[in-house]
Amino acid sequence: MYLVTGAAGFIGSALVAYLNQQGITDLILADDFLHYQNKTPNLEGKKYLRKVERDILFDRWDEEKWPLRGVYHLGARTDTTETDKEIFDRLNRHFSKEVWKRCTDLSIPLIYASSGATYGLGEHGYEDRDELASVLEPLNEYGRSKNDFDVWALAQKSSPPNWYGLKFFNVYGPNEYHKGRMASVIWHTFRQVKATGGMKLFRSHREDYADGQQTRDFIYVKDLCRVNHWLMHQRPSPNGLYNLGTGKGRTFQDLAANTFRAMGQEPNISFIDTPADIRDKYQYFTEADMRKLRSVGYDAPFTSLEDGIEDYVTNYLIPGNYF
Repeated sequence: MYLVTGAAGFIGSALVAYLNQQGITDLILADDFLHYQNKTPNLEGKKYLRKVERDILFDRWDEEKWPLRGVYHLGARTDTTETDKEIFDRLNRHFSKEVWKRCTDLSIPLIYASSGATYGLGEHGYEDRDELASVLEPLNEYGRSKNDFDVWALAQKSSPPNWYGLKFFNVYGPNEYHKGRMASVIWHTFRQVKATGGMKLFRSHREDYADGQQTRDFIYVKDLCRVNHWLMHQRPSPNGLYNLGTGKGRTFQDLAANTFRAMGQEPNISFIDTPADIRDKYQYFTEADMRKLRSVGYDAPFTSLEDGIEDYVTNYLIPGNYF
């Protein structure tokens, strides 16, 4: 039996689908199902034991004493434009500490979602050395909340028997229909092209980057799910923080152009100013250093941007399907 938090969200529901494909259906799913019913379609057709509302998760866990073999803690406030620190304190710091404490006390392996946003502007590089966490300077409250928990976890004298904090870089793929502004640029490109025939990317506001050449490490959600499953079942050593990207940064120009091609259209890309509320917190380059994950034995290739976009657009976005 496994617990998945954030199970109705983009990554959580994709993980449930992937685990089902591996024959794993003894799942307890936790989320705020009541207040976010726009995520309900993400779980349709999936197999699991039961749903538990996030606000009563710990009461049910303590009362029912589930025989858990692992916890995938993916639930969090993920809006990078949110500025209310209290929300991040409650959902990303305190809630995660409660999950950690139970996994520690009950000797349950734990995988939790950290973020590439912890690296800020990348002034300290993108290497997932545990000791680097204490000096990182994230650019927003979301990134700070994730890094604060990483630092807290690393400082604990008692821990789950196996634990891995995964620094997700820019994840894209099916089941993000509900995310709106926070959805991937592929999703936004698809919608804009359908509506207008073109795509407007953010203009560069730095002299050292041309328009559209801002770079991210884009990882397909199916690859992310595969790594989560592998870590839970292989349980390599050492415990700690691990990057989860592809190790190869690609430009937003590449991203948008490949989306056009997957839709059978020639690229038609123009540029608009980056919104003022995120302009000074905008990362111009990210690229995960993947040597640590490779060093513990994960050797599967990562899906290329071209192949990931082709699968996402043709098998999910065009027909409106879910993973």
